[in-house]
Amino acid sequence: MAKESVKARQRKRERMVAQFAEKREALKAAGDWKALDALPKNSSKVRLKNRCQMTGRPRGYSRYFGISRVALRDMALNGTIPGLKKASW
Repeated sequence: MAKESVKARQRKRERMVAQFAEKREALKAAGDWKALDALPKNSSKVRLKNRCQMTGRPRGYSRYFGISRVALRDMALNGTIPGLKKASW
């Protein structure tokens, strides 16, 4: 499980990206690189990291479910995710 400070930092970045998205697009279209550089660095979309919504784990992230492989396996074995079960052949 990730530290609370790391998860809080990620949430802060997500808010900043949403807040400045329209302004960043307008500045990029206009080619105003000086004004774009003056914006906060954390407002850039490339600063975001895919993290598990439950644990904050950055590795083994499944985009379809938005959680890590560890959380996905636990939920699948517990039957929390409908239609998903462990494969056996």
